[in-house]
Amino acid sequence: MNNMFAIVEIGSNNTKTHIYKDEDVIYENTTTIEFKKNYKNENKINENDLDRLYEVINNTLNYTKNISIYGCSIFRNISKEELNEINKKLYNKFNLKIKVVSQEDEANYTALGCYNNIEYNGNICAFIGGGGSIELIFVNNKKIIDKKYYDFGVVDITNKFDSLKNDIPDCSFNDVYNYVNELINDINIKSEILILAGGDHLYWYNNAGYKLIDNTWYKNENQKYMLTTEMSDNYDKDAFVTSLDRIRQNSDNPKWFDGSRAMKVMTNLVSHKIDAKYIIPTKINMEDGLKMQKRII
Repeated sequence: MNNMFAIVEIGSNNTKTHIYKDEDVIYENTTTIEFKKNYKNENKINENDLDRLYEVINNTLNYTKNISIYGCSIFRNISKEELNEINKKLYNKFNLKIKVVSQEDEANYTALGCYNNIEYNGNICAFIGGGGSIELIFVNNKKIIDKKYYDFGVVDITNKFDSLKNDIPDCSFNDVYNYVNELINDINIKSEILILAGGDHLYWYNNAGYKLIDNTWYKNENQKYMLTTEMSDNYDKDAFVTSLDRIRQNSDNPKWFDGSRAMKVMTNLVSHKIDAKYIIPTKINMEDGLKMQKRII
C-alpha cells in the first residue's frame, strides 16, 4: 500500500473524502452534493453537481494522486451509457474513474468497519444509512448472521415531507415515523446494540448539543459514545420542535442538516424494531472497511 492514498465515496446526498497516510487519517471532509435529488428532477446527473465533484477531486489532489473513487446508491441506478460518459470526463480531467459499488459491498465494507476491531459476543446491528438506501447488517462474534436491504433513504423521506428541512417542520415526528414504518417490515432478529454508520452521526449530536454517554460495552476509538433508546426517543422527538436553523449555525456544512430529521426517524424506528437498548452513533463508513481490505491485501 502506498504511503498516502485517498478514498472518495460519492453518495446520493453526501460525498465523503478520506485521505490516509499509512494507517492514519490526515484529512476528512463531507461535501453535500444532492446527486439523487437533482437526478430525479432532471432524469440525468446534474452538471453543476459534477462540477462540485471536480472541486472535491481537485482538493484531494493537493494531498495525493493515489485516489480511488467509489459511486454508491444513485450511481447504481444510472444507465451504463451515462456512467461511461461521466467516466470519460473524469478520465480526461484527472485520469480517474468511478467504480460503482453494489449495495451489498457497500454494506459489507461499512459493517466491517463497525465490528472488525471490537470484542463483543452478543448480537450487534450495524445501521448503514444514506441518501438513497439503508442496510442493516447483523453480526455476532464478528460473523454476519443476517442482512436487510432497503431501497430508500433520507432523500426519499425529505422528498415526501419537504418541511423536514424547515426551521420547524409542518409534519410531526409520528407522521414521519408511521410513514417509514410502512416501508420497513417487521424484523425478526433482535439486537441489544445498534451501531449507526454510513455517515457522520456524531455530527448531528455535536451540533445539536445533545449529550452522549461513554460506551461501556467495549473499547474502540471510533465508537466511544452511546445513548440509551430512552435518550434517543427524547432527542429525536425534540428535533421536531427545536430550531434547525439554530443547529445549522453551529456547523460548517449547514446543508447537511436537510436530511437530519429523516435520518433520526429512521434510526429511531429501527432501534425499536430490533429491541435495541443502546445506540452507538459513529462516523464509520465504507472507507473504514475499504482501508482494512487494503491493509489485508
